[in-house]
Amino acid sequence: LRKSPWPMISMNDSINIVMNNLIPSDVWTVPLREALGNVIADDILAQDPLPPFRASIKDGYAVRSQDGPGEYKVLGGYSAGNKCELMELTPNTCVRVNTGSMVPASADAVVQVEDTEVKVSDKHGNELCIHILVTVKSGQDIREVGSDILKGETVLQKGDLITSPEMGLLATVGVTKVPVYKLPIVAVLSTGNELVDPDEPLGEGLIRDSNKTTLLSLLKENGFTGLDMGVSKDEPTELMRNLKNCLASSDVVITTGSVSMGDKDYLKSVLKQDFKADIHFGRVNMKPGKPTTFATCIFEDQKKKLLFCLPGNPVSATVTFHLYVLPALKTIAGFKEPFPTEISAKTETELFLDERPEYKRGMLSWNEKDSFPVVRTTGNQISSRLLSWRHANCLLKLPSSKEAGSSLPSNSIVTVLIVARI
Repeated sequence: LRKSPWPMISMNDSINIVMNNLIPSDVWTVPLREALGNVIADDILAQDPLPPFRASIKDGYAVRSQDGPGEYKVLGGYSAGNKCELMELTPNTCVRVNTGSMVPASADAVVQVEDTEVKVSDKHGNELCIHILVTVKSGQDIREVGSDILKGETVLQKGDLITSPEMGLLATVGVTKVPVYKLPIVAVLSTGNELVDPDEPLGEGLIRDSNKTTLLSLLKENGFTGLDMGVSKDEPTELMRNLKNCLASSDVVITTGSVSMGDKDYLKSVLKQDFKADIHFGRVNMKPGKPTTFATCIFEDQKKKLLFCLPGNPVSATVTFHLYVLPALKTIAGFKEPFPTEISAKTETELFLDERPEYKRGMLSWNEKDSFPVVRTTGNQISSRLLSWRHANCLLKLPSSKEAGSSLPSNSIVTVLIVARI
């Protein structure tokens, strides 16, 4: 009976090994227009208060609240975006204001247009006298200086992901050069004598390579730059040459295939012999993904490189990308929460368990009756069946049959990992 020379380790141990052997995070400054999707590397403080002046919340009239309802002389008007001449309010006088315009220093409230009547206008339509119909309180419909954001206030914190609201805040406080964590560059290489590119005709014994396309798409979906490094034949010299190209052009290398126990699976030996790589693990107690391999090496540029050598089966490659590669990339990129979100869900049907902990592809749904979402698998879970990912938005994290018996009955509560939009 042939056995792998690599010890089988647990999922928890393998994830800890990866997270303890990452490359350091680099910080650089990018223009605001390029900051979306990055993680902020330093606290962002407001350089100015917002609003920087007393601003009207509504279209109406700036008044002294103490004067109450009655007839008012209109001294003039302030419009948004314009420099306003100084106007001093006296009893029963007012200034016309627009939403967002300045408010005279002597006014302490704004009366909305709807609560007034025009009494006298000149021949050009300029209001000269109005009747105010309501009583207003001091401070009504005025944004005071700094009422939204104080000068020096921390508006974004180190570790915040920059999405559209953060982009707006950065623009609001005038930060056009943004300190962010540098995203690692990732090279993706498929291996296998049987693989051809999708645009090539199929010959006997050949299949189209889907792993590279899938992984490059997953990288792009998650904001990372992926380099297409092609397909390598299962031959030591060609593998060495292709891996050298990958390491020279990236921080992290993802390969698929050539990590199991086939007579053409040379990847581990090439890594050790040609690159003096440290192979931290080569087998994991999981399904799918048992031959997943993680290695590090110091390359010619004297920089540490990460190598995620994933199984060649399409489902295995995608599952292990979500469990290992993406959390590692997110950690390097400064994400506070790099791992998939875990929630509890109720199984729709009975689920049969494997002796290895298994990650089944699943679909979550909600209804008004249940306090838990319902999860069902996407059908046949064989590791070569990429269709099992077609409608999946989660992975069911199932225990070993050695721990939980041969199956879980329907309506069991299980942990699921969110891996796609719900």
